[in-house]
Order: sequence, then C-alpha cells, then structure tokens
Amino acid sequence: MFDGLKQKSTAKQAIYRNTLAAFDCLRLVSQELVLELTRRLTPLDSSVVIEYRPINDMEYHIRFSGDLLIFVMHSNIVTFPDDYGPMPSKYVEADFRRRFFGHIMAYNFMADSIKYQRLNDPGYLVGRLLVNIDNHYYLEGVQQLELPNNDMSDNKIATDAMRLFVESAMIAAVNNDLIAPPLPEIQKISVKQKLENQQVSRGSKVGFSFSAQQPQPQVF
Repeated sequence: MFDGLKQKSTAKQAIYRNTLAAFDCLRLVSQELVLELTRRLTPLDSSVVIEYRPINDMEYHIRFSGDLLIFVMHSNIVTFPDDYGPMPSKYVEADFRRRFFGHIMAYNFMADSIKYQRLNDPGYLVGRLLVNIDNHYYLEGVQQLELPNNDMSDNKIATDAMRLFVESAMIAAVNNDLIAPPLPEIQKISVKQKLENQQVSRGSKVGFSFSAQQPQPQVF
C-alpha cells in the first residue's frame, strides 16, 4: 500500500511540473505571437489591438478583435474513464502512471463581457490540453482547432505544437460569430439588468461544435 501511494504521489508531482512547464511554453509562444501579429497589423490598421495580459502563475489572457482567450492551468491532476480519449491506447495501458494528466483549458469570451463585467455572458471552452508524466500531450477541443494525430506516444510537448494550439484557438474564436438576439427577446429590460450594465442589445457567440463529447474528469 505504501509503495503504491508513494508511486502515485511521486507521479502526480512530476505531472504537475510537466504541466506547469507546458503552460510556461504556451505563455511564451502567446507573447511572441502577439508581438508578431501587432508588428504586421499595426501598419495596416492602428486601431486593431492585440494584447497579451498576464493574470497570475496559472492564467493569462489574449485580447484581439473583440475576442478574449483565457488560458487557465488547473491545479489538480485528473484521470478519465477507461474508454475515453487516450485511455484505451496501448501507450497508456503500458504504464499506470500514464493514466493521470495535468490539464490546461482555453476559453473564448467576448472581450466586452470582461471589460463591462457582464456576469451573465457565457464563455466557451475552445480546447483542452492534457499533459502526462512523459511530457506528452493529448489535445482535444472544437472542430475548428487544427487537432494533431492524437497518439500520445508521438505527441511530445514542443514549441511548435504549443504555437499551433494558440493560433488555432485564436482562429476558432474569430470565426465564432456574434449573433444579435431576436427583437422579442430585447423588448424588456429589468432594472437589475440596467444596474449590472447588461446591454439589452448585446449579442452572444454562436458557440462551438466539439470533435468529441467531453466527459467530466475525475479529479485527484
């Protein structure tokens, strides 16, 4: 019992460190991408603002073209049902420690939702990056993402892969159009909505279609 507990605890600490390193890599490529896009777009249209904003060790934002991408690293290590995603692969089955993952989430919000504190505005999960003890990853998300061949045995965390994740998330967010509500839905506004700065005519995102049904992970 002691040996099993020790092995699992040691594995989870290693996975956490790998996930933190992957998040730092994502943060770095995001900063570089923002600088690159700013240099290219500013001469064409100075009103277009692309901004990287650090929040804390486990969260940062990218704001662009009315959209906001929020990247968040979860502090817990998780696992999934035996029939989900990478779990039934020979690679995972070969080592019980590969059944556990750190995970990083990318959410898409309207930038004004955060700016004006419209607390009822929805955000949408764009992608989830799972990182294991071997520093390999499994990327899942909306159909608009350029998902790699999800064989974890081949997918090792690398700068190019993390940049592709960020770029694809930005493209998916831009392509997720803002839809105005039908007139009957905005004929009335409550005092509460007005006081909370909820614009009556504000639109909402269409939302995304996922490449696979996303189960709730089991958190440890």
